Amino acid sequence: MKKIIDIAKQIDLKENEIENYGENIAKINKKISSEKGKLILVSSINPTTAGEGKTTVSIGLTDALNLIGENAIATLREPSLGPVFGLKGGAVGGGKSMVIPSEEINLHFTGDFHAITSANNLLCSMIDNHLYFGNTLNIDENNILFHRCLDMNDRALREITISQENLAKNVQRKESFTITAASEIMAIVCLSQSLKDLKNRLGNIIIALSKNGDFIYAKDLHAEGAMAALLKNTIKPNLVQTKEGSPAIIHGGPFANIAHGCNSILATKLSLSLCDYTITEAGFGGDLGGEKFLDCKCQLFNLKPDCVVIVVTCKALALHGENNLEKGLSNLSKHIENFKNVYNLNIVVAINRFKDDKKEDIQKIMKFCNNQYVPVVEAYPYDKGGKGCIELAKLVINTSNQNKKIKFAYSFKNSINEKIDAICKKVYGAKDVEFSKLALDKIKKYENIAKNFPVIIAKTQYSLSDNDKLIGRPSDFTVHIQDIEIKNGAKFIVAKAGKISLMPGLPYIPNACNIDINEKGKIVNLK
Repeated sequence: MKKIIDIAKQIDLKENEIENYGENIAKINKKISSEKGKLILVSSINPTTAGEGKTTVSIGLTDALNLIGENAIATLREPSLGPVFGLKGGAVGGGKSMVIPSEEINLHFTGDFHAITSANNLLCSMIDNHLYFGNTLNIDENNILFHRCLDMNDRALREITISQENLAKNVQRKESFTITAASEIMAIVCLSQSLKDLKNRLGNIIIALSKNGDFIYAKDLHAEGAMAALLKNTIKPNLVQTKEGSPAIIHGGPFANIAHGCNSILATKLSLSLCDYTITEAGFGGDLGGEKFLDCKCQLFNLKPDCVVIVVTCKALALHGENNLEKGLSNLSKHIENFKNVYNLNIVVAINRFKDDKKEDIQKIMKFCNNQYVPVVEAYPYDKGGKGCIELAKLVINTSNQNKKIKFAYSFKNSINEKIDAICKKVYGAKDVEFSKLALDKIKKYENIAKNFPVIIAKTQYSLSDNDKLIGRPSDFTVHIQDIEIKNGAKFIVAKAGKISLMPGLPYIPNACNIDINEKGKIVNLK
């Protein structure tokens, strides 16, 4: 492993522009200059429970570009402890295409998730403290909109009752927990462009309604200063390296099924100013992370991917075809149509290869993509690292030179209903959208204050629909919008579809059962 100061020198960062966290990790403290590089988005079809390898492909592609003489940085999200100890595992790649030191990145890293959790729960504590001491803001305890968070899968905390201690001033009320990755503070950190912007957004968080129906903000409790103090280092992007010595900027970790699913805007813009190719990934499939990266992040910050890499695996295609890979190609076809027709972007398909893949299955995927006039290539990031992604790198370079004007699924000028309708029908392929009375009432309440906000739809990652059983490319389905949340600090609306929960649970046998540490201090089975 190279020392982090040497990685910094590779991308022309001076010693006073990084803050070391040991020899192998640093925070970057540099003012962003002009954004000169090309932006490459790595997305995928709807994944299996283990994912499709977007992070592994992103790292392999970055290493391959650097191997052939280009200047590339992998710009990724931070792992959450929920999946690490749950089912999916870490988010550092795999095999020969990994970011390192992987154990530190997967666990505490630079403390960003802990700081976000602390800032979130400080605000919650101040809300309940205000209720305890007389409630001069006239908060309606039955309409508190900001909730506690924890960076762990814990279904027992989805709905609880707090303040049960027998104290005269206690206001006993219902409370819930969100996983830290889906918290508004995580979104604010990822969407803030400066410390000043961060502090303003924190102050604008809507914490509750008053008993008169008025909005009450975090700044009404004077909480934004202390919260910003907790986050003063968190807002700085983190610098590490790949196994092959390529620079990697890892910052922010929102989930794409229940949040906006992209790394921080500061990390993306910083990378674009430091290299020729910024390789970034958005969580889960193109219908979740891909859609939010484009309609939210790109539209907000005037970004455009020069190329989108759609990652596929034989395993996922077979799953979508109920053990028939050819039938499962219908899922890939919808994602291709979305990136080409809805967003007007250059795309390539990367077949993420594994040793047990059948040659005839690869040929079917190749033939399908050729018939769709979509460039396609095999990639071997897990087994071969950068060398296994050189053909993909060359294809990305050629494809990214085709200049196109990006389009979006909706305009910020559209109403909340129209934005949701556009995503569901254009991107998911739904026939109709059904709103609950609760959702319609909240839309009416939030329409004026959030009229120019993007919409984040929270739904299952396993289907284009809001029903995880509808695999492949479903048709004639209805998306059911059950609830609406306003994230006024992050400046977006969350629409909950289907049976989605913002606090995941652990599986029957979680990864935590296998993770251990030996007498020499080496952690084992952390994947």
